[in-house]
Amino acid sequence: MSNSSLLKPKLRVLFVSHTYVVGVNQGKLEAIANTKEVELALLAPNNWKALEWNRFLNLETPCPQIRIYSAPVLFTGRVGAHLYAPWKIWQVINDFQPDLIQVEEEIFSLCALEVAVLAKLYQKPMVIFGWENQQRSLLLPRQWIRNYVMGATNLYLAGNQDGATVISNWGYKGKIEVMPQMGVDTDLFAPKIVNNNQNQLNIGFLGRLVPEKGIDILFTAVSQLRQQGLNCRITICGSGSSETDLRQMAAQRKIADVVTWKGAVRHEEAPQEIGQFDVLVLPSRTVDTWKEQFGHVIIEAMAMGIPVVGSDCGEIPNVIANRNLIFPEEDATALAVILKRAIADLDWRQEMGKYGIERVQKYYSHERIAQRLIDLWQKIISNSN
Repeated sequence: MSNSSLLKPKLRVLFVSHTYVVGVNQGKLEAIANTKEVELALLAPNNWKALEWNRFLNLETPCPQIRIYSAPVLFTGRVGAHLYAPWKIWQVINDFQPDLIQVEEEIFSLCALEVAVLAKLYQKPMVIFGWENQQRSLLLPRQWIRNYVMGATNLYLAGNQDGATVISNWGYKGKIEVMPQMGVDTDLFAPKIVNNNQNQLNIGFLGRLVPEKGIDILFTAVSQLRQQGLNCRITICGSGSSETDLRQMAAQRKIADVVTWKGAVRHEEAPQEIGQFDVLVLPSRTVDTWKEQFGHVIIEAMAMGIPVVGSDCGEIPNVIANRNLIFPEEDATALAVILKRAIADLDWRQEMGKYGIERVQKYYSHERIAQRLIDLWQKIISNSN
């Protein structure tokens, strides 16, 4: 290594996001810090409320390499409406002196607006990450915020292909890259030796039990398979408003005896549960206010060598990227055809498992996403000088 490379100063990047209140979500940040190419800081709320669970979350700090700044936010728990005291962001920028600021909040959010104002004032390049993937009309104040933030943004990271289209249609003229907010921990979600049972297919689902997740479609497909004399089971990991209806549906379709309900699963328990599946199915459907933005459980299962079958809702087909594993939304019969092949063709099932491992290693590990970000940041800094 040359003396010049040893003396090269590290790139200083400030992240601003409520997502990283939860320590397990900081894997990407840790992977960035571990490269030794970047000095990293994070500003996150110390009073974030998870509205879905109706409880406050403590800001976790599992990564000593990351400099943590914390402060309360107004309107905690409201992703688009929460904001810091402006002088707190000013203090953080003055103290850390970042070369670049990355805000992982929607581009029309109040938090993105207040960071954008200060980024312009301090002439700091700014990157925005957003999940928004529906072409919806915004109220006039939100439109103004969006337009102002777009004007301060050097790079927009879209969590999905639809999001890239949305931001372009909104008039953003800068550089757009498509990547998920977080990758997958390939040490935690590691391939396991699977004793495939050709006599019975264990089909897994992990997620919220709500209508848009399409679990009823999976029940219909399994009912069809049983009518053909094929042996399979379903393991449901999750909780939600539809559980009672789904239990009744399983009884109506005469499959209640092959459905196991595990309830909500903590993230650290997910590898153990996923490891029991022969395939994971994500049968999501588009509704007026939602379509699948990514489906993080897809890359977790793929990393473990578990084949993933998904509908063509939102980003699912782009993440899986294998037409043999994709079926049209609402089409239970098409899903049943894929599952029948998984039962009948063990070699194909194993091939699809290996395919998933290779795809995650190439695109979706924390380390791969970390390096992509560093490369993008360096280009921004070079263009800014």
